[in-house]
Amino acid sequence: MEQTFASIGTGPGIDDGAVAALADETLDWRFKAAPPEAWGHSVRDWLATGPTLTGLGTPLLTLDGAALDHNLRTMADWCAKAGVALVPHGKTTMAPALWQAQLAAGSHGITLANLPQVRVARAFGVERILLANTLLDPAGLAWIAAELAADPAFAFVSWVDSTESVRLMDEALRAAGAQRPVEVLVELGGPGGRTGARGVDAAVEIAAAVLRAPTLRLAGVGGYEGALAHDATADGLATVRDYLKALADLHGRLARAYPDGARPIVTAGGSAYFDLVVEELAGLPEALVVLRSGAYIAHDDGFYRGISPLVRGAGATPFRSALHGWARVVSRPEPQLALLDAGKRDLPFDEGLPEPQRVRGGAELTGTAARITALNDQHAFLRDAGDLAPVGAVLRLGVSHPCTAFDKWTAIPVLDSADAAEPKVTGLIRTFF
Repeated sequence: MEQTFASIGTGPGIDDGAVAALADETLDWRFKAAPPEAWGHSVRDWLATGPTLTGLGTPLLTLDGAALDHNLRTMADWCAKAGVALVPHGKTTMAPALWQAQLAAGSHGITLANLPQVRVARAFGVERILLANTLLDPAGLAWIAAELAADPAFAFVSWVDSTESVRLMDEALRAAGAQRPVEVLVELGGPGGRTGARGVDAAVEIAAAVLRAPTLRLAGVGGYEGALAHDATADGLATVRDYLKALADLHGRLARAYPDGARPIVTAGGSAYFDLVVEELAGLPEALVVLRSGAYIAHDDGFYRGISPLVRGAGATPFRSALHGWARVVSRPEPQLALLDAGKRDLPFDEGLPEPQRVRGGAELTGTAARITALNDQHAFLRDAGDLAPVGAVLRLGVSHPCTAFDKWTAIPVLDSADAAEPKVTGLIRTFF
């Protein structure tokens, strides 16, 4: 039986065997986190040797396994209590093993941002994919049509934000001989924001165009409130609420347009304002309200630490940062300036610079004057740590913005606990960017 995106899945939602096969991959110089001792061994065999953090080099990015588990449970429980579906944004990690964990924890599917990411997901058998973007590439639409025709269990939904995009999609799908209609959501944007129809009236016109296109199926409405605000000030939160009210209005105006018996999708919600999405949208009649939060699984010690709804009072238990950078002091040319061997090629910097937290086996740096003031391609500038960070010392760094952390590493070691005196390596997360 052909599935729609709103259908309740009956399987794991991903090919468990394909994910398990990642443990058979042979480690070598292509994986900058893997030490030479691991080269020539499969991931499984190397982990069986009991590696520890000490045996890994710098620069390095790691994941804290206990924090990952905490964040998975916390978000799953929060969504269950709120009565909304979670379709986490897979672009944050591009890690099938983490997608598998999210699906096992109850996620309805996986969100992705572009066609190459969708191809990765299909290679690992992801069954329900929400493309938070408009797909207009004719070759890409032909490939999607073929995937839908070959696999009745595959459910796919993407966005449209203009009558022109509807026309182009329909033409490409007709040319490809599409057998199943492609489900689409009408995307609502906002002034100065990103993509999306500017205004509810324009969005209603787009929905009418979808209804006239035989290769498309109107599945609901959606958008991204995070494009309209970037903080938790009163003005920022008000802007988000106003947008979500408009999205609810659009859903109401389209209520009679959906196919008989279909449950319409209403989707919004990154990792910054998912509480407001629930407050404004969770009560919509007969809708499947979908959150697309992705950064929550790793959280951070920067942007999301400051703006997360679970810090602002939307839950009793906040997320924990699972991401840490590790860098070695390689030079101290001035008494209050040290250079570390991690830079822009290793750590995120677009939403805040890394923060020094501690010296391995030495001083705590949180709360001191120590700070990182700049990153070059391969170096970080650490100031005012003084004698606390001598040449050769290894520092643990907090990082900001998971979405630009994972893409710098093809394999990321998982530690049992980054707070342990000698953290053990318990896993290796493979990414595909």
